[in-house]
Amino acid sequence: MSNEQGKPTAGSIPPQLAQARATIDNIDAALIHILAERFKCTQKVGYLKAELGLNPEDKGREKQQEARLRALAEEAGLNPVFAEKFLNFIVEEVIRHHIDIAEQQRG
Repeated sequence: MSNEQGKPTAGSIPPQLAQARATIDNIDAALIHILAERFKCTQKVGYLKAELGLNPEDKGREKQQEARLRALAEEAGLNPVFAEKFLNFIVEEVIRHHIDIAEQQRG
């Protein structure tokens, strides 16, 4: 449905918009599942680090990942600054988990 100017009314969504939104919803679901898998892997790393007495943070690894993901972002046409911010957000959460795991192991 549209009004006199040919614009969609509040109750109608053009098919192209509905299709684009459905695609976005599917991608969001995939991202959540991928993040869940990533955190399962980093949880294992956290337990290994705790068992081996290693520091929860690994600045060298973080710098390598940062450079690698910036390059991947550029290659994919994604803003590398955004990609770096996203990675930093994830890494902060992972380190927090690793610290919690190390504290649980100690005591």
